[in-house]
Amino acid sequence: MRRDNTCERVEKALRECHRRVPPGPSRDSACRHLNQALAMCLVSLACPEEFEAVRTLCSTAGTALKRHQCQQAQLSLSLCLSSHQHNL
Repeated sequence: MRRDNTCERVEKALRECHRRVPPGPSRDSACRHLNQALAMCLVSLACPEEFEAVRTLCSTAGTALKRHQCQQAQLSLSLCLSSHQHNL
């Protein structure tokens, strides 16, 4: 299965959640996991290498070197996402 199909399914589920749950804190709570899943999916499509580096390097605490590598990976991901914003 292609990754973009997964994003489409998550987006559809999020739309359905928004349709079913009235606006407000209850919707925020009920749809939060779908919102996060869609964001992660879209970021992983836009910047797959950078996303994977952040996921790998920032998932657990570690040494000063690992924290530095995590920060560098986060910066790379941020730059990658910024480059896509300029193309919109």
